Amino acid sequence: MTQPGTFRLALTALVLAALLPLSAPAQVMGGRAPGGNGIKVGNGRLHPTLDLETRLDSGVGYFRDQGTGPLSPDLSGELALHIRPGLMLDVPSQKLALSLRGNLDYVAYTGLLTSGSSAASYLGGLADLALRFDPEGTLSVEIGDQLTRSDRTRQVALGAGILSLYNETRVRAQWKPGGGALELTPALVYAMEFFEPLGGLPAVGCTEAECDPLAASQFNYGNLLVGVEGRWRFLPKTALVADTGLTYRGYFNDTTTPSAALLHAMAGVAGLVSPRITLTAKAGWSQNLGAGGGGTVVAMAEGTYLWGPTLTLKGGYLRAFEPVAAYGTFRDDRIYAEARSLMGSRLALHAAGAVDFLSFAGDRSDTVVSLDLGPEYQFRPWLMGALGYTLTSRSSSLDASGLNYARNEVYARLSATY
Repeated sequence: MTQPGTFRLALTALVLAALLPLSAPAQVMGGRAPGGNGIKVGNGRLHPTLDLETRLDSGVGYFRDQGTGPLSPDLSGELALHIRPGLMLDVPSQKLALSLRGNLDYVAYTGLLTSGSSAASYLGGLADLALRFDPEGTLSVEIGDQLTRSDRTRQVALGAGILSLYNETRVRAQWKPGGGALELTPALVYAMEFFEPLGGLPAVGCTEAECDPLAASQFNYGNLLVGVEGRWRFLPKTALVADTGLTYRGYFNDTTTPSAALLHAMAGVAGLVSPRITLTAKAGWSQNLGAGGGGTVVAMAEGTYLWGPTLTLKGGYLRAFEPVAAYGTFRDDRIYAEARSLMGSRLALHAAGAVDFLSFAGDRSDTVVSLDLGPEYQFRPWLMGALGYTLTSRSSSLDASGLNYARNEVYARLSATY
């Protein structure tokens, strides 16, 4: 691959795609109200979308200095171009409602900051389809599937420089007997995740498979969840909530990681404490019935405060016990906060942060700090711009650089919806 050619192609596509929506006739651009923009499909509308994003990323992957020299001990930075054509489709119906969200995400690493990084350019994307049978009835059923491909894996034990292909198929039912005071939601969810290296090179100092992108495929897995959630509104604005289920995790290629079978049960309360404050709190126990054993208290407490008509604050604490590659199980103690503000009718601000304390079976422990903040501005009903900054900082009791890094990302995005 020639880096200048890749850069010119991505830059040309970016400029052309930016000009197309701006040159469209004004009469086809309108609000998102029914009968406005989009393409009519039955009772619903299909909305083509296009996101154009420039992202300065300090942690793309591991590459050799100048393309042929020694491997860099740190994550290498790069300027990346994201081109995301997509669509949104909603077809409402009292018998069968359909919802579809999807996009392709071509990620072009320009090679301007790190020689050889353009070889890591990839095609990602997202697709989420949901069919809801009798959505307003006493008993409704949803069948759905979600497929994603990106460089953000759901396996917290693995290091950086990995591409993830994740697919989740779900069946959920919602039963509301007796007028809706009681709600029961049983669910059956099966997920698979497959890994491949992004940069093609292991991190310096890596002696374990979980920090080596070349070995990540051994942790490909299947995950089955059978569970039920319940809610009983014993007061107009307060409800008792319960959540129980069994999660089984098995690995397709790994013979060393023990399979996990986690049984969990939680109960608590959710409701309005005041007209401005909403609180949800529940606690319980999760037990691994698999060969690795182990169990712990699990809990969640979350509060939302409506500061005013334009500012919402949310924060909480979560303790989870989940299956994970290489170790079998891990515990996550998470503290998080989020703020969203609407400044006038067009400008919105958001800020979110979290700290995760991860404890794996054995003696490994990690700390992950994440931050996401920035403004969004609606130039037209069909055109929105966004600026932002994200931080992911990870430190581990293991010494490998693939598990100890800080990833800073600054992005500018333009989103058009027809």
